[in-house]
Amino acid sequence: MDRSLLALNSGSSSLKFTLFTIGNGIDDVLNSEQEAKPEVIARGQIDGIYTKPHFRIEFAFSARIAKTYSKFLGNKTAESKIDRELASSVVNDHDSAMTFLLEELFEQFITAESMLAIGHRVVHGGEQFTAATLINQEVLDDLEPLVPLAPLHQPHHLAAMRAISKRLPLLPQVACFDTAFHRTLPWRARIYALPKELSQHGVRRFGFHGLSFESIAGRLSVLDPEAYSGRTVVAHLGNGSSVCGMFGGQSQVTSMGMTPLDGLPMGTRCGSLDPGLLLYLQETTGITPLELRNLLYNRSGLLGLSGISSDMRELLESQAPSARTAVDFLVYRASCEIASSATALRGMDALVFTGGIGENSHFVRKSICEQLEWLGVRLGNVPEIASDQCISDPESRCRVWVIATDEESIIARQTLQVLQKVQAGSIRPKSI
Repeated sequence: MDRSLLALNSGSSSLKFTLFTIGNGIDDVLNSEQEAKPEVIARGQIDGIYTKPHFRIEFAFSARIAKTYSKFLGNKTAESKIDRELASSVVNDHDSAMTFLLEELFEQFITAESMLAIGHRVVHGGEQFTAATLINQEVLDDLEPLVPLAPLHQPHHLAAMRAISKRLPLLPQVACFDTAFHRTLPWRARIYALPKELSQHGVRRFGFHGLSFESIAGRLSVLDPEAYSGRTVVAHLGNGSSVCGMFGGQSQVTSMGMTPLDGLPMGTRCGSLDPGLLLYLQETTGITPLELRNLLYNRSGLLGLSGISSDMRELLESQAPSARTAVDFLVYRASCEIASSATALRGMDALVFTGGIGENSHFVRKSICEQLEWLGVRLGNVPEIASDQCISDPESRCRVWVIATDEESIIARQTLQVLQKVQAGSIRPKSI
């Protein structure tokens, strides 16, 4: 019997997922050090959870999957998607979204018995979690204090874990941390110029988007081994954005800090600010901590600058001057952060664009590269961008790539590695 693994990414109002099949040789994999190669069955998401819930799923149709899951697929392989609105009585919070998703998957594809595990993207692992971890009550208790450091994400990660444990209490769940990739940051890229006792209480730079950066490092090792072993700057640009400078595929510098607010302006998040500005707002306006959090996380960034939208596609289509201001500011700040990372690395052999904006907006990529011509960045004449494509001019001193991120595959791989440790007896499972 084929075994299935579900990778989850719980956002503030969405639940993204990828369902993998491991094949029927998983027992051999778990009892050895060989690496399994999960195959995608379906990808999708439930969004608008608290407003207008919407369910999307897209199926993969390899010959083996079509045969294995013919009960659902039949001969209608052309119908590769489901896209439908959901009633708010069915989905109105993350708990009900998780319940709906499991019921949908069990109806269409799998049984509870065939489920091997569920892997979760977790934004903040703090100082304690520097590698993927089997989830139990103790882990949940340790993750709860980190909620204020990632309020848009962390509560929903924990809600999904608890919802699954109610439905499938014996199913292993694994937490895969964005912060873990940045465990290689040197000390000077981790500290703040604050009294030492604060750093002893965990006040430091952590960095985020680590699952995405690990995915890009893996692809780059195949596509451009020279860049992978050298100095590469990756710009993950999307609703959340950050830059990471790598050497030998390891994080050396990143634009985000102790929280996912720092660095670049994002869809609704402000990016870097003068801390004195926050003191000024508190002293002159009487803004409460809750109001300040809402301002910085939900009302700023591209939305705050434009007054129109947090969606780059809408801003690029708009003729409003404020929309152009928001786009230009992102380009400016991204260029500055990329150059800063190149300085920390003492050079830049390759620049990689990824994330929703990085992969899809030629205008943003072109504008950033024009700002970085002094670093030897020159784009080639590439009229149509395909995934995993080098877009720099042959004479460019720095190669420029567009590489699609695949966080879910990293989650699947890390989850299987944890299960191997459980099987080997080096980790003892405890229920939530």
